[in-house]
Amino acid sequence: MHDETERAGPESEAAAPAAEADGPGDAGMQEADGGGEGEAAAAEDEPCGPEAGEEDADEGGDDAPGGEAALKDQLLRALADAENARRRARKDVEDARTYAISRFAQDLLGVADNLARALDSIPAERRDGDDAVKAIADGVEMTAREFEAALARHGITRIDPLGEKFDYNFHQALFETADTDQPDGTVVQVLQTGYRIGDRLLREAMVGVAKGGTAPADEGDDADAEDAPAADAPADEPS
Repeated sequence: MHDETERAGPESEAAAPAAEADGPGDAGMQEADGGGEGEAAAAEDEPCGPEAGEEDADEGGDDAPGGEAALKDQLLRALADAENARRRARKDVEDARTYAISRFAQDLLGVADNLARALDSIPAERRDGDDAVKAIADGVEMTAREFEAALARHGITRIDPLGEKFDYNFHQALFETADTDQPDGTVVQVLQTGYRIGDRLLREAMVGVAKGGTAPADEGDDADAEDAPAADAPADEPS
């Protein structure tokens, strides 16, 4: 019996540490199981990735850099710049078509002046009394008319301001004439006709202007004069 007890003693002592070693392992597994359940619960409480990204995008809104509003603004600016460039190009083409012959037209104005001088140099009595002179004058006159029509087809019009009010934009006054029955500032003589191409001045007209003439009466002033009350009459003395 004593021998069996001694044999059993070491075996029981070896089994005790093994039991103690198994104890902490089971506790660790329990703790691990508890931690896994906690992490799973926390994962369930947190939102999923796509939903969180959508909330961040919603918080950024259209004002975020590179957002929809910024792209739309860039597109509108690009369209506006393209339209402005197209408009400028169209205007440049129209101006080139209208005013490209300005220098050539200026050189041709001398021809028109010489034709006019040729007609003015023929006396009226010679033109009516001599058939040869009359034929020449008629030919020069027809050439001058055809020349003016050719200029008009290219947008070049004549400025002949006789009897009109002086306009410094299209007229150049060479002298002033007093003792005339024309209102002050009226063109009374045209020494050289002017021309313009489109809306631009090609050559101003050389004119003489009336000075010190009768001033034109304004209709508004006449109406005011008629509507104005007469001079105050003396008040009736009390009886």
